[in-house]
Amino acid sequence: MAEEDSDLERTEPASPRRIEQAREKGQVARSRELGTFAILIAGGGGLVMMGSGLVHSMSELMRLGLQLDRTAAFQTDFMLSRLHQGAQDMLVAFSPLLLLLLVAALAAPMLLSGWLFTFDSVAPDFGRMSFFKGLARMFSWHSLVELTKAVAKTLLIGGVGFWVVWNEKEVILALGSEPLDAGLAHLGALTAHTYLAIVGSMILLVAIDVPYQLWDHSKKLRMTKEEIRQEAKETEGDPQVKARVRSMQREMARRRMMAEVPKADVIVTNPTHYAVALRYQKQMAAPQVVAKGSHLLAERIRELGKEHDVPIIEAPPLARALYRHAELGEEIPATLYTAVAEVLAYIYQLRRFESEGGPPPQLPENLPVPAALDPEAETA
Repeated sequence: MAEEDSDLERTEPASPRRIEQAREKGQVARSRELGTFAILIAGGGGLVMMGSGLVHSMSELMRLGLQLDRTAAFQTDFMLSRLHQGAQDMLVAFSPLLLLLLVAALAAPMLLSGWLFTFDSVAPDFGRMSFFKGLARMFSWHSLVELTKAVAKTLLIGGVGFWVVWNEKEVILALGSEPLDAGLAHLGALTAHTYLAIVGSMILLVAIDVPYQLWDHSKKLRMTKEEIRQEAKETEGDPQVKARVRSMQREMARRRMMAEVPKADVIVTNPTHYAVALRYQKQMAAPQVVAKGSHLLAERIRELGKEHDVPIIEAPPLARALYRHAELGEEIPATLYTAVAEVLAYIYQLRRFESEGGPPPQLPENLPVPAALDPEAETA
């Protein structure tokens, strides 16, 4: 029972397949604080670099907008065309800053999750419209964390802003007595100082929120042991089915191999432990192994050989070497050419003796099998 309960707990880290499926659905780690911080930094930097140009463009637009000669006053479509032209000029003036903010808004999420383009996250989900699910989300742990972050953000930003204004209260009050140009410049410097202090304080929020979002996203994707096993079955196949398939494949290969035994020229045996069937034709570069086996399979090869009058020769070292080092359907190793050649020569002489008569051939003995290829010689 305890094992079943542990299987239902999400204690296992997410698999690469689970992470990829979540990415396809748009489920990645997101930090709103990082996005806000990036946009504020980009906006502040853009204003510092482009501020003088924007002020000049706005002043020109205001000057042109307030100019109105007597002839234009009696044209009914003049104001509409002037408004259209002013809007175009304003868009052109602010387009570099807007482009910078767009890049910052797109680049910030990519720092956490990389490039991701999917429509699944914006697809309609009517399940989210459920009253009970919405109520559960409202009082969930995630909502509590977001509420805590919002309160902390308000206190931090408000506190930093109040601290800056309080420290500069005398300077702020003295702005009214300064000349217009000097007062505007001083006010701009105070605004920039306050802005940098507030945005800089958000680094603390980002440093806390980013690791938390990564941890929370990883926690949501955790899997149970049963889900791990089920995924392994789906990706790699059921072990029982795979074992059955391998068994059927071995059986089919064994049948194909047994069908080649009657075509063999000779069967070399151990005599009981191993059996290797060889075939050689003129177009072959070297003799090939058409069947091999040990114990029961070796016995079946010998029985088929007897049924189809395939010569059987007992040569234990050669049989062991062929079984160990010669692959099925491939040529024999070059180091066994001489030994196999003596065996085939004996088989050809035996066939001539059976068809033409004459002195019987002598069975070859002490075949030249290298000791390094004989498993029993290696063991000894």
